[in-house]
Amino acid sequence: MKKIRIGHIGIAHDHSAPVLQCVLRYPEIFEFIGYAEENPANFAKKIITDPFYNDLPRKTVAELIAEKPDAMLIEGYELDNLDAAMRCIENGIHVHIDKPAGADLAKFKRLLDLAREKGLAVHMGYMYRYNHAVRYTLDRIKDGTLGEIFQVDAFMDTWHDPEKREWMREFPGGDMFFLGCHMVDFVYMMMGGAPKHIYPFNHRSHIDGTDVVDQGYAVLDYGKAVSTVRAGSTQINGFGRRQLVVCGTKGTIEIKPLEIKTPGTDMLKSKLWISTHEMVNGDHYNNVCREVEIEPMIGRYDEMMLEFAEIVRGEKQPLYDYDYEYEVQKLVLECCAE
Repeated sequence: MKKIRIGHIGIAHDHSAPVLQCVLRYPEIFEFIGYAEENPANFAKKIITDPFYNDLPRKTVAELIAEKPDAMLIEGYELDNLDAAMRCIENGIHVHIDKPAGADLAKFKRLLDLAREKGLAVHMGYMYRYNHAVRYTLDRIKDGTLGEIFQVDAFMDTWHDPEKREWMREFPGGDMFFLGCHMVDFVYMMMGGAPKHIYPFNHRSHIDGTDVVDQGYAVLDYGKAVSTVRAGSTQINGFGRRQLVVCGTKGTIEIKPLEIKTPGTDMLKSKLWISTHEMVNGDHYNNVCREVEIEPMIGRYDEMMLEFAEIVRGEKQPLYDYDYEYEVQKLVLECCAE
């Protein structure tokens, strides 16, 4: 099997190093040609926290593109990634772009249109799409176990120090843009499209004297159904209570926590409970549910990147097409309003 020659542009994204480390674990699939980071400030800061870049070949973006790789990882600062991705698409290179897809929806549309015209992949880095508990939930939606879905509540909380919260200042909607995008993706995916109305409630906590949008909340009105998205940077044990609740006319699924690392390994697990009419059997005033044993994941990004390889080789169609990615990004930005 011909290896996929792949480069890496930008190291400023939080997932830059882990995604690249994941790719490097599969030398039988990927041939890594080097990385580029042309912003001196980004390089100086990141090289300290992720010193493994020191052992990798550093090149300019032009040099990477000139080597005509099959694919490129776009892992720079969130508001810069579309420009780097466009350079790749213009040169016939498939791209994996870490999410969200920037703050300029029209620019993202131009990127998608050109990629569609050239038959190139625009693979977005929404790693939770590959989470086994999320996949289980989607299967229960598709096979009718949960009935008609009328409510999705998705929470993506964590704790960030003041410096990290200040770093989010340039993002539209702050934390809703940075973390909430994952949860907006869930709602769009599981409710089967965009809502009729969106009511964003994004606020500044001013905790620790910061003045950034670090409390994200949005209500998505589907007419007969209402769903919610929350993303915050000030919660103690926020990571441990990241959760997804999906309610249907025949059953409910709750995932909490969304992921947790197995001690001493890179394996990730999720906790999932399901309740159905048959299980409840009229006992609606007790916690009648069954925990489903979810197969651990090898790593957070592995299945995502292995799928990208299949798409680049033409062996698989993307799970999420150009139109889907555009609509999700549109919804993300609408949820980011203050």
